[in-house]
Amino acid sequence: MLHIGVTGGIGSGKSTFLRVWEQLGVPVVYADDLAKELMATDQDLKEKIVRAFGEPSYRPDGSLNRKYLAEAAFAAGRVEELNEIVHPAVYRELEVRKKRAEESGSPLFAHESALLLASGRKGVCDVIVLIVSREDERIRRVTERDGADQGSVVNRIRKQPDFERLSGKADYVVHNDGSISSLENRAEELYRELVKKSGTMEP
Repeated sequence: MLHIGVTGGIGSGKSTFLRVWEQLGVPVVYADDLAKELMATDQDLKEKIVRAFGEPSYRPDGSLNRKYLAEAAFAAGRVEELNEIVHPAVYRELEVRKKRAEESGSPLFAHESALLLASGRKGVCDVIVLIVSREDERIRRVTERDGADQGSVVNRIRKQPDFERLSGKADYVVHNDGSISSLENRAEELYRELVKKSGTMEP
């Protein structure tokens, strides 16, 4: 089984690409979604967050107080501190799900993370796929998808890694400046290629 890391900036098309893989039966983990899940359910992680950021990090019913934590971490410049608490838990759970996928006989296991190339986590994957797209196209997609104004989308892009500069660290670079169907076709082509590379028969 090959562990594939899929990365790229906001609006690059990662979700569309991975949706094809999910339909083909590939187990896919989205790092941000997994982090949110663990921050809400992992008792050890919750205790560490409370110790670092205070009791208001969680509401009385035990649910994550996102507004408070955003202010305590992002507005206070403590994002890296929060990441150092959350990321180890995410990667532990990632390994659990990877093992489960391997035991199921899946030829590929994929996880998506925008920080994969910039965070030094490249080594956890066998193959890195980077999805890139022109900035104007990314802005158009995100403003249409989220109903956000252009300025806020540009600001979000500026806070992300420079993926063009990091492209040399990826094993495959998928350019997504055409139609959705062309990206979906490329996703399917790459799936076939990587299954063959894994040495596993397709399910």
